[in-house]
Amino acid sequence: MKHTAESGGTSRRKFLRGAAVAGAAMAVAPSIVKAQGPVSMRWQSTWPSKDIFHEFALDFAKKVNDMTGGDLKIEVLPAGAVVPAFGLLDAVSEGTLDGGHGVMVYHYGKQTALALWGSGPGFAMDANMMLAWHKYGGGRDLLAKLYESIGANVVSFPYGPMPTQPLGWFKKPVAKAEDLRGLKFRTVGISIDVFTGLGAAVNALPGGEIVAALDRGLLDAAEFNNASSDRVLGFPDVSKVCMLQGYHQNAETFEILFNKAKFDGLPEQMKAIITNAVDAASADMAWKAIDRYSKDYREMQTADQVKFYKTPEAILRRQLEVYDEVVKKKSAENPVFKEVLQSQIAFAERATRWEQDTVVNRRMAFDHYFGRDGVAKSL
Repeated sequence: MKHTAESGGTSRRKFLRGAAVAGAAMAVAPSIVKAQGPVSMRWQSTWPSKDIFHEFALDFAKKVNDMTGGDLKIEVLPAGAVVPAFGLLDAVSEGTLDGGHGVMVYHYGKQTALALWGSGPGFAMDANMMLAWHKYGGGRDLLAKLYESIGANVVSFPYGPMPTQPLGWFKKPVAKAEDLRGLKFRTVGISIDVFTGLGAAVNALPGGEIVAALDRGLLDAAEFNNASSDRVLGFPDVSKVCMLQGYHQNAETFEILFNKAKFDGLPEQMKAIITNAVDAASADMAWKAIDRYSKDYREMQTADQVKFYKTPEAILRRQLEVYDEVVKKKSAENPVFKEVLQSQIAFAERATRWEQDTVVNRRMAFDHYFGRDGVAKSL
């Protein structure tokens, strides 16, 4: 019994000593983290501070800041605070900025294939399906390959599916493709080539410069993106005619950019938080857009007296035909462009066939509830 008691006492002493050491280590570890301090990042968006797009950028930053408990602190500045909107990629790649929020079509001049993530009909995919292709259909690896091919030192996260964008704001409604000929028109990405093919004289301007150009007569017409952005940027002040629907930007997404060296230097847990925050922000952005865009769409019709027209099918069909001509030319010039294009086509053929066969057309339900004799008021 004596031997057993001594063994028990020895075991207790060893346990207590081990517990004390472990406790001391746990006490030291947090102090080391605190001593290092939080990681701070300075970002810039490609949007004016008043645009809902800049709000989306701030939303993402807040999610990451909150989810890391303040261990990562992202500050997002508006377009022009450090570099012009079209200079974001270079600034992030070179480390002038640690990251940024924008769209890939703004990098069209660097590598034309980057515009395939948002500038065009998406082969009948919507923007959410485009993100599905990116995440699960090969787009992610292709995007990394594209950025490597131009020496861009960045990590890119496409996110935030955008609804189909309007054809644009005009002085009067356009009825046929020929009405676009000779117009001084603003657009970006592959849409530059599409509208040029339709006969327009295209000028690619960032969002914050469009309304001023329309007001000064430097543009006859322009497209930007959505009801909330267009309204706050002042489009209703310079035009009362907006043509809804187009294939030039049917499936666009936003892009979150990190400087690669800065991102690679983060702890693995923080990288995982960022990756999951991208998905969370993507869903939240889509939901917020539905709420805010629909409110501003109504306000522009009532308070701003804007007239909205559906783009005629003849123009939509011609957009598709010109787009086909453009991508054939780009594919012949750029093998990586063709590789991305073929990857999208393969995914879209499968995904859109499933969608068309599976998803019910909601127009019947809309007319049933909100049409001329809609029953919603009686429910």
